[in-house]
Amino acid sequence: MSDQKMREEIASVERRNFLKLAGAGGITAALMAAGTGALTSSKASAQTAKEEAMRRRTAKYTMTMATAYVLTADRSYPIMQLDFKENIQNATNGQVYVKLAAGGQLGVGSTLAQKVQSGTIQAAQHSLSNFAPFAPVVDLINLPYLCGANQRFVNLVTSDHWKKTIHPKVEARGFKPLYYIVIDPRVVAVRKGGAGAVIKPADLKGVKFRVPGSKMLQQYYRLVGANPTPVAWGETPSAIKQGVADALDPAVGALFVFGFKDILSHVTFTQAVPDSQVFSCNLAWFNSLSKDVKDGVEFASEITSQQNLAKVPAARNYAMAELRKSGVKFHSLSKAQLAVWKETGGYQRSEWDGFKTKLAGSMDSFNKLVEAADTQSRYYVHDA
Repeated sequence: MSDQKMREEIASVERRNFLKLAGAGGITAALMAAGTGALTSSKASAQTAKEEAMRRRTAKYTMTMATAYVLTADRSYPIMQLDFKENIQNATNGQVYVKLAAGGQLGVGSTLAQKVQSGTIQAAQHSLSNFAPFAPVVDLINLPYLCGANQRFVNLVTSDHWKKTIHPKVEARGFKPLYYIVIDPRVVAVRKGGAGAVIKPADLKGVKFRVPGSKMLQQYYRLVGANPTPVAWGETPSAIKQGVADALDPAVGALFVFGFKDILSHVTFTQAVPDSQVFSCNLAWFNSLSKDVKDGVEFASEITSQQNLAKVPAARNYAMAELRKSGVKFHSLSKAQLAVWKETGGYQRSEWDGFKTKLAGSMDSFNKLVEAADTQSRYYVHDA
């Protein structure tokens, strides 16, 4: 049998087993089998379905947890959703069954945040930028060079000051942060046929830079010389292909997951802003749990967070290797080169003072956040 014929046969078996599982055991069982590679075996698929059914039947609580990403995305975009499901179920001694709705089944981004806030679902993954409209204080992470580097981001969100001052404001909006997901900093990614490699802010002069709705990100790219061009995420690939926008800024893993590899030429690690995610939970639902179950969910969050930190460099390198196959060139900046970017658009500039006081409450409170980002956490993460 040829390799192509064999791949087609395996794919056919996987499709049949997925549809069989989805019909008999539910979509979560089918997704679990897909994520663990069990679909190639009818026996392994049946065992997965049996285990999922048992967990669901014996659990005291069901936690619907939604994400925007397929289960295989962890290879380049480490949100660790299967690990989180498993960890919650085990750390609560089976009292919580996690019904995983992956791959955007229940929506993406701000839609998932709204569903968590309203209690329509119990938990979800979404970006901190999509979290900001519901809990504005977290938008502080988008201040350039406050916590763009991975380690500074981890330092900040695991600090006592963040937990004491930011979490109460988030909880006042009905959310409980479970764990913050490190993906990598946003980059400067230039389209094929575009401006070429971007090494210094001056290289962005006149570049139409795709930005989301964030006023903060729009101001940053204006400061460093680009022409901010708001484009909805779903329209971004076509906008880049057609030259409506010349560049964009997701993390490398996101560029790969969302299929930009064939339309980019250069990627530069400027480390300005984190492309970070969070798993949030509906606070009222969490508070309804017994103490031992609450403790289990929090311990599972801690375990999964550490798994995420360990996965970051492997995920990045996989995404970079795949992008290089399409001819994308990567550029890391020296300390001196990064200093130029910080001086040109960093949070220390007076243009950012309004954002600081509005979101943090006062300059003194903001300065304490800077101190937290500057202070090495007990957690280590690799930086791009």
